Amino acid sequence: MTPQEASRKNEDLCRRAPVIPVLVLKDAATARPLAEALVKGGLPALEVTLRTDAALDVIREMSQVEGGIVGAGTLLTPKDVEAAKEAGALFGVSPGATDRLLDACEEMDLPLLPGTATPSEAMRLYERGYTVQKFFPAESNGGAPVLKAWAAPLPQIRFCPTGGVSPANAADYLALPNVLCVGGSWVAPANAIESGNWAHIEQLAREAATLAR
Repeated sequence: MTPQEASRKNEDLCRRAPVIPVLVLKDAATARPLAEALVKGGLPALEVTLRTDAALDVIREMSQVEGGIVGAGTLLTPKDVEAAKEAGALFGVSPGATDRLLDACEEMDLPLLPGTATPSEAMRLYERGYTVQKFFPAESNGGAPVLKAWAAPLPQIRFCPTGGVSPANAADYLALPNVLCVGGSWVAPANAIESGNWAHIEQLAREAATLAR
């Protein structure tokens, strides 16, 4: 898969809903009902971060949910890419980008949303063909004002800001012309997952799905 093809797929993915839930799960038993609640609430694209031992099993479980598009986040190495692909991930997300990681995703046909934090990193990815990128960590890097400043000199690049995005600031990002969607964890709070309050998570997803952009 070429970088251009990956970017087209990820642009389509990002346009499906204004928010991509960023999920860190320690128990695969919660994976399917969580995915069902999020998808039913209008958020089909789900990023499962590879930060726990259960992550790959979570991807496998969520991949069985009708209407869900499950991806793997926190991809760091080619080994991560291979494991994510085997588990059923349909897209990948990384906090940054290295040549080895980009090569692996292209070779294994896993559309990657590569992370960037500076104009130079964004330009390097654009030069390679990645026109859709993740801005991370968004709030720590200056938030929406930074992406607004990037829009004029880098109009060809679209972003999914992640990291510190919440209901309080999501609208600021989504109002920008170079933002396709945002990534956030607020739609799946840990206490609601632990208590199995899927109705609450579905409601949070519905609210997030109606955010203007």
